[in-house]
Amino acid sequence: MNGKAHLSLTKQILIGLALGVLIGYVQPEFGTSIGWLRDVFLHLIKLIIAPLVFATVVSGIAGGGHKSNLGRLGFRSLVYFEVVTTLALFVGLLVVNVVQPGQGIVLVGDPGTLGSIAENHPKTLIETIVHIFPTSIVDAMAKGDVLQIVTFSVLFAVAVSRIGDRAKPIIEFCDSLSHTMFTFTNIIMKFAPIGIGAAMAATIGHQGLGILGHLGMLIIALYITLLLFVVLVFGTIVMCIKIPLRQFISAVREPFTLAFVTTSSESALPMAMENMEAFGVPKRIVGFVMPAGYTFNLDGTTLYLAMASVFVMQAIATTAPGFSFGIVQQIGMMLALMITSKGVAAVPRASLVILLATLATFLPDNLKHYAPIAVAMIFGVDEFMDMARTSVNLLGNCLATVVMARWEGEFDDEKARAYVPVTSE
Repeated sequence: MNGKAHLSLTKQILIGLALGVLIGYVQPEFGTSIGWLRDVFLHLIKLIIAPLVFATVVSGIAGGGHKSNLGRLGFRSLVYFEVVTTLALFVGLLVVNVVQPGQGIVLVGDPGTLGSIAENHPKTLIETIVHIFPTSIVDAMAKGDVLQIVTFSVLFAVAVSRIGDRAKPIIEFCDSLSHTMFTFTNIIMKFAPIGIGAAMAATIGHQGLGILGHLGMLIIALYITLLLFVVLVFGTIVMCIKIPLRQFISAVREPFTLAFVTTSSESALPMAMENMEAFGVPKRIVGFVMPAGYTFNLDGTTLYLAMASVFVMQAIATTAPGFSFGIVQQIGMMLALMITSKGVAAVPRASLVILLATLATFLPDNLKHYAPIAVAMIFGVDEFMDMARTSVNLLGNCLATVVMARWEGEFDDEKARAYVPVTSE
């Protein structure tokens, strides 16, 4: 037996978080001075954006061993995914506007970059729509503009899917690139304990321990909102399509727990697929809907993104008086998040990459530098939120397989009612 004690990334992050709080409280000047470590980590995160988004969107639409855009099942699945994730976005939007956990937070930044208050205007909905379409994909990737990258990627994927076998090398390349970027992200995450420790030390050193109350409010609000979403939205779906609830809970309990503990729904995918087949969903439906859901049906992640993005905007509004981000702008950002939240389930905390890129798109240039500061602050407690949203992602995809089986008229009710979970040692 290896005598070395191995600390998981989760434990390392928690230790880094605790040390950051301690350093910022005991030595506030030193805590503020090590903020550059946070910046290094954020630069590495930004480095991932363009190749990760491009590869996941193209491989998700044009590849993956199934034709995501073809056939009745594909169309129905995508419609269902969009309806449910849209509900998740607006539930999150409702709660974060009621609770307002970001109000009162002052972000640390260079006052010289604030500019005049008159310049602090977010993009209008029309400006955002025009901005979605890039004039140069190279420029969009250089800037890390995720909306423009997604637009190009979707159009590129449609073109790839139309040229048949000649596109096979491109699909294989994008699939390999996406896996490479996932691994690249995991490598960068090894620096996360230092990055978030420095971020928390700088935050506490500048503002004191009171900032933790706002972050705690965000965590509690997210858990309560996810619970409401599961009970109200998922519960309504279960009743409408007449799923045997007790047996369904038995089928999803173990993969749900695994996703919660590991903060990676991908780790629970094999068990979830096996359990859904045993629950009465045909293999072909499980084999299509579950992997597709990992790209297009991230209910927990989209709800979190809605809350976290408005949380950051509330903090920036406190930091830069005169800046406002009203409900119209919020809805515009939610529409953007419907697209930009796709394809990040395979990597723990990769949603922060999407959050950072989307925030930068909707902020005026003179306030963009506050986005990474706020995201770094959230990262310090993101482990707690990631556990909840990842397990809800997994639960939503399990439910989606049953919904599609019922919609296709192929759900085996007798098999579902007779389902008995396989006990494991």
